[in-house]
Amino acid sequence: MLVDSHCHLDFPDFSGDLDGIVARAAAAGVGRMVTISTRVRRLPELLAIAERFDNVHCSVGTHPHHADEEDGITPDELVALTRHPKVVALGEAGLDYFYDHGSPEAQARGFRAHIAAARATGLPLVVHTREADEDCGRILEEEAAKGSFRAVLHCYTGGRELAMKAIALGLSIGFTGILTFKKSDALRALAAELPADRILVETDSPYLAPGKHRGRRNEPAYVVEVAKVLAETRGVSLEEISRQTTENFFRLFSKVRLGAAA
Repeated sequence: MLVDSHCHLDFPDFSGDLDGIVARAAAAGVGRMVTISTRVRRLPELLAIAERFDNVHCSVGTHPHHADEEDGITPDELVALTRHPKVVALGEAGLDYFYDHGSPEAQARGFRAHIAAARATGLPLVVHTREADEDCGRILEEEAAKGSFRAVLHCYTGGRELAMKAIALGLSIGFTGILTFKKSDALRALAAELPADRILVETDSPYLAPGKHRGRRNEPAYVVEVAKVLAETRGVSLEEISRQTTENFFRLFSKVRLGAAA
């Protein structure tokens, strides 16, 4: 079994096709999907999807692009929203300096609030970081000094230094279809080096379709292609990568029960 630890089933790209998407994922051996929140205020839309399918769960959080829009959401508010049984993570939250969306100050405030909620609940935080390695690493270290928390740096495209800093803090790294791109040699080298118990696979669909699907709408079934390249990169079998990344998922996303889905 494989798990798509990060997708966006509430996005318009999937409208009208959810039954097919979930069915194709199951047929491909993808046993769980986590549809990731980008706006706290839109959590009801995610819950409607997660409640519809036994093998779909969701997170709650504010993407850094919407940090100003949802500035001021407190850790206590986030904690309260995680009490729903289908909410299994915080985020995605973090820093994105690639696009000029969300002021850096609001992004940092939101990032720290989500970390505080992750610390309080024991749920993992899904971290979005792009072109912000230095500030992201600093905030992670400062917050870890206040008390441990669990997190995954999803869709990782940052440098080796930030990745190793995250590993040293006990965090995990998630890989998407970017790992399969021809120009991703440095990312594959990093993926080969990381500890086996700290890696996850994801699609970030509907974006970043891997390998032979590139240029098309991505979907959870295609996480198999990410796993294949990760296996080749690390010199192990697809079966081993499937086992390891799935074990890693259930250990990190511990609110998701192994036998919870049909």
